[in-house]
Amino acid sequence: MAPAVRTERALTARGRPGGLVARSAIGENPSVEPAGTSDLRPLLEARSVAVVGASSRSDSVGQVAMAQLLGGGFDGAVHPVNPRYAELCGLPCVPRLADVVDVVDLAVLAVGNERLEAQLEAAAAIGARAAVIFASAFEHDPGPTPLTARLAAIARSAGMVLCGANSMGFVHLDVGLRATAYAQPLELQPGPVTLLTHSGSVLTAMLHNRKRVRFNLAVSTGQELVTTMAEYLRYAVERPTTRVVALFCETVRDPEGFVAALDLSRRGDVAVVALTVGRHAASRDLVTAHSGALAGADGAYEAVFDAYDVHRVRTIDELLDATAVLSMDRGAAPGGLAVMHDSGGERAHLLDLALDTGVALAAPNATTRAAMAEVLDAGLPATNPLDAWGSSVGYHDVFMTCGRALLDDSDTAALAFCVDLPDAEGDDTYPLIARELHAATDKPVVVLANVSGAVNPVVADRLRAAGIVVLEGTTTGLAALSHLLDRRDRRARVPAAPASPGDPLVRQRWRKRLRDPAPWTEVEALALLADHGMPVVAHAQVEYGADAVRAADRLGYPVVLKTAADVAHKSDVAGVHLDLRDAAEVRAAYDRLAAELGPRVTVAAMARAGVELALGVTVDPTFGPLVVVGAGGVLVEVLADRRVTLPPVDAAHATDLLGDLSLASLLRGVRDRPAVDLPAVAAAVVALSTVAVELGDLLAAVDVNPLICSPDGCVAVDALVVPARGEA
Repeated sequence: MAPAVRTERALTARGRPGGLVARSAIGENPSVEPAGTSDLRPLLEARSVAVVGASSRSDSVGQVAMAQLLGGGFDGAVHPVNPRYAELCGLPCVPRLADVVDVVDLAVLAVGNERLEAQLEAAAAIGARAAVIFASAFEHDPGPTPLTARLAAIARSAGMVLCGANSMGFVHLDVGLRATAYAQPLELQPGPVTLLTHSGSVLTAMLHNRKRVRFNLAVSTGQELVTTMAEYLRYAVERPTTRVVALFCETVRDPEGFVAALDLSRRGDVAVVALTVGRHAASRDLVTAHSGALAGADGAYEAVFDAYDVHRVRTIDELLDATAVLSMDRGAAPGGLAVMHDSGGERAHLLDLALDTGVALAAPNATTRAAMAEVLDAGLPATNPLDAWGSSVGYHDVFMTCGRALLDDSDTAALAFCVDLPDAEGDDTYPLIARELHAATDKPVVVLANVSGAVNPVVADRLRAAGIVVLEGTTTGLAALSHLLDRRDRRARVPAAPASPGDPLVRQRWRKRLRDPAPWTEVEALALLADHGMPVVAHAQVEYGADAVRAADRLGYPVVLKTAADVAHKSDVAGVHLDLRDAAEVRAAYDRLAAELGPRVTVAAMARAGVELALGVTVDPTFGPLVVVGAGGVLVEVLADRRVTLPPVDAAHATDLLGDLSLASLLRGVRDRPAVDLPAVAAAVVALSTVAVELGDLLAAVDVNPLICSPDGCVAVDALVVPARGEA
């Protein structure tokens, strides 16, 4: 990470200048120093731990905390603190923190809410550099300063790292330190995965997984009163044992630090897999601009995760499976996924799912197909996905020959041996095939069982012990394998060229206008876009019928008349009259608009028909300006066909965004419709990205809808600008 953050989004995303900057800082100061990162070693690598509330009472928080700390192999100093005991677990127990004679790195507060403040103050007084709070810090009768704020103030004043409140603590298997009040398996072995979660239950579930996903560190971050997930993420990425970070994320409390840590993970080649929750409940009421509604509450995560190569998952099962696949020591080779089945029906089922979800499948060459056809029973096609089960005679050799042929094919990125693993009366043939195929190649080989509840756990565990990932369930298994392919593709991305700086005079002029409280007109909105390089329709604003006719004569028929009243969406109030072909039609349309919506109207040339897109800028309260590209016209929100990204956007990335839309085939040309001028459309996206970079801190939203795209180029025919002061 560079030592300073430039205001024009200087953190790198996708290899190009970009990233997150606080809205108040964009464009106002020449540089903004990033937030400092706490030293988490006193917390996560403590050598002296005091357990306040330590107890021998079965299943109490204090008893479990002691059992986890001592039973997990911690070899540092442990100091039980409780006035009821003279000794605990063979260790001297002192009545107060002040009575601990040793230096204390970490104070584990296994006490209730009513004692938190006093005990944290006591920890600060003896110079403890870190603390863990399990309790919720909830007060029935909070005063003017809530307990959470008081606890945070104590920790910050003392320079303490603080895990919690409302946390399950952490388990750091790399150093044998457990600061948790909840029973976790004592036999856990360290591995290449870090788990960071806002949900304590997710921490417990993941640590109890039977899929042999192993963790070097697992943290329940809780309310993050002082120390945030961003800081844990940076710590994890910087550890040499971390290959994958799994995130269960409810919110981002330090967006700038979070993005900086993601940037560090991308540059350090550490995979990040994220599950975010609350995507729908957190939606905002953005009634004035389509771009905000189109991006949705989830658009910011989509943009940030895409920019920093984060693998996004939708379920906890997918989180675990994707983590398992990405933590393998084998990456995907070029090509697609090869799949070998023992069932025609399950083969067809997987093919349906792969086509539905866009998982790339390998295309075996003629040599591979011939090798498979030689051993397959008659009627079994030598294809991918492959059903290799015919007669039961010699099926080990059939599967091995076909599996080796697929793995040797240059278009095979990885092989999924797609078989169920039920209790088969001691038949070890399928596990043997899997082990032999895995040993015969350096490409990834996984076992994909179709039904999770039918997998024999003993057989699966033996395969996992041999280093073979076993995925249970076709849907989540395919999703995990798609992340494996995506990981390869993300690593191969070509860094984009830095964005060119905008014209400083243009930037200064429009920043001044955005601070002006006067209402914005469509003419001004179009002028802003034109000044930043976007083609806009020829137009004029008038206040009299005769002037409307003269403007139409000058622009050339047909024309469009639109109300220039302060109306966000003109079509909703019958404020648009299209395809007016002569002066009489213009005058009649003007009279109707003037009578119903006022005398000011915009006369515009009628754009050539084409594919309609909606472009926009919306400002997320956490991550700042976002660029939205989607299907346009009156169905912009109904279709919800869109991509969201962080600015700045270069031409290559803009082309990728357009290609990801469902209407991409229309842009490329379909049937008798010619392709649009895609470079011109990409340039329009780049132009809007410049608006987001230069003016984002002063904007609430920008809408361009529609941008009409044709073989001759593209043109913005309607625009809306909502300054930041207009936000609710």
